[in-house]
Amino acid sequence: MNLKCFLSSSTDSGSLCDSNPNQSGKNSWPELVGVNGEDAAKQIEKENHFVKAFVIFEGTIVIMDFRCDMVWVWINKHRVVSKVPQIG
Repeated sequence: MNLKCFLSSSTDSGSLCDSNPNQSGKNSWPELVGVNGEDAAKQIEKENHFVKAFVIFEGTIVIMDFRCDMVWVWINKHRVVSKVPQIG
């Protein structure tokens, strides 16, 4: 698979990633807020085969690069998704 990724400081994940002809699928998952983080990551990767979902605790320091092939799944101390997962 030849997946092109873009780096940008833009927060508009939809328009940047939609411009990539090799990328298609969902780019945000608001319905997963309140769900177990590991289950959410599996659902994200099932719905968009071009991304890898990473489950991380709130407050964790992460890279600031914008990437169309990555989704942060932010969880709280109960391992529940606390923020809308989205590409970036």
